[in-house]
Amino acid sequence: MDDFNKYLSTTRENLLNEISFLNDDEFNRTFETSMWSIAQVCHHLLKTENLFRKAILFGIKQKILSKTERQPIEIVLDKSVKYQAPQISEPDSGPFQVSQIIQLLSESRIKLMDVLVKIEDKSIVEEIAVNHPRFGNLPLDQWIELLYLHEQRHTEQIKDLKALL
Repeated sequence: MDDFNKYLSTTRENLLNEISFLNDDEFNRTFETSMWSIAQVCHHLLKTENLFRKAILFGIKQKILSKTERQPIEIVLDKSVKYQAPQISEPDSGPFQVSQIIQLLSESRIKLMDVLVKIEDKSIVEEIAVNHPRFGNLPLDQWIELLYLHEQRHTEQIKDLKALL
């Protein structure tokens, strides 16, 4: 779990470094109708983190042990592979304020860490699986790993969007 904390922290720092110095106009600028703004990418990350937290909580409460195959979740780092976000995690249209999103991301991360720190038996995250819309039954430790991999993917997307500003 210590590695998860380190990766979650480092990934979030990288995201915040990319958005902190943007003004609200840059943050909300759209380039094509089929592309999200940087603000919408961040709102998607916020919604995803909240959904992942709920999935992890659900798994812990259910305590249904399930030996599940490890899934190749690293594929999310491959930007040539396109995904359609599940409707539940699609961002609102905005506009958003940079400071507002940073605050919401901070609050969301605190809630996630509160859940993770309360897991007494850390080995259980490898033994409990919850259904993920893209990967099927996914062990909870892979849900955690997927969260920061997903954020890394979108941080790279934000860098690409910033290059268009």
